[in-house]
Amino acid sequence: MTRPATTGGAKPRETFSRRSVFVFAAIGSAVGLGNIWRFPFVAYDNGGGAFLLPYLVALLTAGLPLLFFDYAIGHRFRGSAPLSFRRMSRWAEPIGWIQVLVAFVIAVYYAVIIGWAASYAWFSIDERWGQTYEESAEFFSSTFLNAANGFGFDFVPSIAIVLVAVWVITLGVLLAGVQKGIGRTALIFVPLLVVLFAALVIRSLFLNGAMDGLNMFFTPDWSVLTQPAVWVAAYGQIFFSLSVGFGIMLTYSSYLKRKTNLTSSGLVVGFSNSAFEVLAGIGVFATLGFLVTTSAGAGWDDVSGGPGLAFIAFPALISQMPGGPVWGVVFFVCLILAGLTSLISIVEVVISSFQDKIGGSRTVATLAIGLPMAVISLVLMPTEQGLQNLDILDKFSNNLGIVGIALIALIAVMFVLRLAPQLRDHLNSVSSWPVGKFWIFCLAILTPIVLAYALVTTIIELVNEPYEGYDLPVIGVFGWGMLGAILVLSVLLSLLPWRGARHLDGPPELDDDPSDYANEYANRDGLAPRETAADSTRKKA
Repeated sequence: MTRPATTGGAKPRETFSRRSVFVFAAIGSAVGLGNIWRFPFVAYDNGGGAFLLPYLVALLTAGLPLLFFDYAIGHRFRGSAPLSFRRMSRWAEPIGWIQVLVAFVIAVYYAVIIGWAASYAWFSIDERWGQTYEESAEFFSSTFLNAANGFGFDFVPSIAIVLVAVWVITLGVLLAGVQKGIGRTALIFVPLLVVLFAALVIRSLFLNGAMDGLNMFFTPDWSVLTQPAVWVAAYGQIFFSLSVGFGIMLTYSSYLKRKTNLTSSGLVVGFSNSAFEVLAGIGVFATLGFLVTTSAGAGWDDVSGGPGLAFIAFPALISQMPGGPVWGVVFFVCLILAGLTSLISIVEVVISSFQDKIGGSRTVATLAIGLPMAVISLVLMPTEQGLQNLDILDKFSNNLGIVGIALIALIAVMFVLRLAPQLRDHLNSVSSWPVGKFWIFCLAILTPIVLAYALVTTIIELVNEPYEGYDLPVIGVFGWGMLGAILVLSVLLSLLPWRGARHLDGPPELDDDPSDYANEYANRDGLAPRETAADSTRKKA
């Protein structure tokens, strides 16, 4: 007789109905805005086609191992990030809360980018940004954002209204639950995103100048392979694009049924994410080739990744290409779909953690946590200073917050708690693709070295020179101050008593027939499993 996995209280933990739903949800989380506007330019700036080699190495030695690491923790300890780390050790709980608070910060600014994309989908109909690259840049910064620096809360009503709609949709999906909300949304949004984006890429290949753009993207510069910075860039891209290290995949895997093939799911998610990034690179540079060859006023030195690509370069492109309004709507709908699936996963990290901590229903947790997140987002982001706030929060939360907490988690789990054999055995007990010494080597040696190097170099860079020339007080509040607040709050939240979860010391009760698990941890160092009474009975039968 099976027993439901519980995190406390009377209700069992929610689960995805089947593995395919989880895979779509995980792909939806991994495939986000960064796949479309970050990867093509990271590759372009780091050797073009030659970059694909360190990128593949990074996927195999860091991306997939970290993905399996998150899956193993969430699935084994059956909880959100704080609960899973608390079940490892009492002192490890703050690690989980740092992941949650980093996700909180990212959600606050990530939502407004989706709002921008929704506005631009509407603007595509009449191409109101103008006809040239210069006009598009002026429209985005001055007319649309009214961009300004410094401290201030000068609201831009048109952005605020759309941002409210983004949060209503996001919280509405999360109120529906893991399967009916997150799962069903992923099953619709992810295939739709792939179809629309594939159509956009195919259309871009027939534009004048498309081949020039692809030559810029794929022409390899093999000399860069001797530069450490190129390899660090490859690891950084894999790390950020897979949504690992700050609780998303850990949380999603905790919603899986007990007998779920974890590593094969991870392989599908990892390679699907990378395939989409390469597809995005083809589409982006084919269209930029057209932009540069037209009279739109842009050269290769003018275009770059990030919001500038999506909200300046592409609108200028749309004004020049045949059928521009239609393809403009398609492009920005792709950004909306990619952004929403990622935002839903980010907010779920926060909601599930507080639900585990304080108990109560999903409805109560979603409203109690989601509404304050939306309010903070609405206070900081749809303002004239919103682009500045977003840029600083993004830099510090990603390059310091995510990288730092991933490094801390690896050191704690691999060296202090020494749980690598247990996590390895858990993965192998349910998966068809086994992991072994190489997986442990990647997580214990290779990945920490890369993360530590990236963290130290970023800190030195930010200390030596104000980021993007922003005012030091602003950087102090939204950058260093934000990180300090995360550290303090993670400790304070760890001190609160657990009211919504039991089994705090060690993994929870097993949720299937106990005989299925008798061998799983019988010997964590690879010795022969022991025979149970259930095994003997089956043999006699």
